Amino acid sequence: MPAIHAPRWPRNLPARLTSALTTLVPLVALSVLVIHYLFVAAYGAQLGERSLSLSSNEVSAHTLYQLNFSLVTAGIIGSIKIQFCSNDPFPEDPCSVPAGLDTSTANFVQQSGVTGFVVNPASNANTIILSRVPAPASTGRATYGFDEVKNPSSPGSYYARVQTFASADASGPASDYGGIVFAIANQVTITAEVPPYLLFCTAITIGGLNCANGVGDYIDFGEFSSVKASSATSQLLVATNAEQGYAISITGTTLASGNNIIAALAVGDVSRPGTGQFGFNLKTNTTPVGGNEVSGPGVSGPQPNYAQPNIYRFTPGDTIISTAVPDNLRLYTSSYIVNVPKTQSPGIYVSTVTYVCLANF
Repeated sequence: MPAIHAPRWPRNLPARLTSALTTLVPLVALSVLVIHYLFVAAYGAQLGERSLSLSSNEVSAHTLYQLNFSLVTAGIIGSIKIQFCSNDPFPEDPCSVPAGLDTSTANFVQQSGVTGFVVNPASNANTIILSRVPAPASTGRATYGFDEVKNPSSPGSYYARVQTFASADASGPASDYGGIVFAIANQVTITAEVPPYLLFCTAITIGGLNCANGVGDYIDFGEFSSVKASSATSQLLVATNAEQGYAISITGTTLASGNNIIAALAVGDVSRPGTGQFGFNLKTNTTPVGGNEVSGPGVSGPQPNYAQPNIYRFTPGDTIISTAVPDNLRLYTSSYIVNVPKTQSPGIYVSTVTYVCLANF
């Protein structure tokens, strides 16, 4: 404390004045100067631009950690300490180890900028120490990658504390330092399934490429004639997402009345009135007039035996339509003809035709 000296007064002052001055002395106040000292740990300069990239931030995932930073101070570097904490990024504070984090089995897979490091055996589950023979390092960008790091087991924010040292074992005073925050999150997993499907229907007519609009399942040819072909149509609608497409076959019998039959066209032929014939195709025809081309956004088409205009055939078991790939909606029109000779026995002739569609999943 500074010394305080009483003022020196002249010895020959009048007594009255001396007395007055004496009464002033007790009014002098003492001033005490208090100085506070703030001690701050010194870690050199802060690292420049820095980041920590994770290939996956899912909880408990084994993933790649890539550390990037810029050295701002040129000098001797022998080690780098990377410590992972759950409380804060400040190296002077005690570190709370993130639950579930494990860097002890990490593979050191990348280094650039300042290189020559290996993982020091003193590394543990939340600290990686990189060591090398101490050597000068210039300023600039440095990158280090560690594969198979196990992420913390709970979502939240975590911190990486990075320090450089002149020593080879992260002992002694630190040189540059820096903190990085990174996040671990629960992943949102979205799953869905595209179910396999086969859409197939038959009817006399199917409107709007919609099976719900199918109408009828019965064809009445009326009376057969030996001088003119009888004709009629029905339709098929098909689509599938089967990887290898689908195949449609036909089964059934020719027209028959008891033991009397109308011959089926086992080999494709034109319409010949006066000759016994029963057959169909999947094309637009002019003799007799009828049928339609395949329509719809798909790509499949009829098999060759049923894809010739004015050529008719009926062989039970034949594959009439097929495709080897998934296909969108396709609408087919079956065009039937019946011819009879003059000698055809009278009767009610009936046939049941069945179309079978198989998807190739």
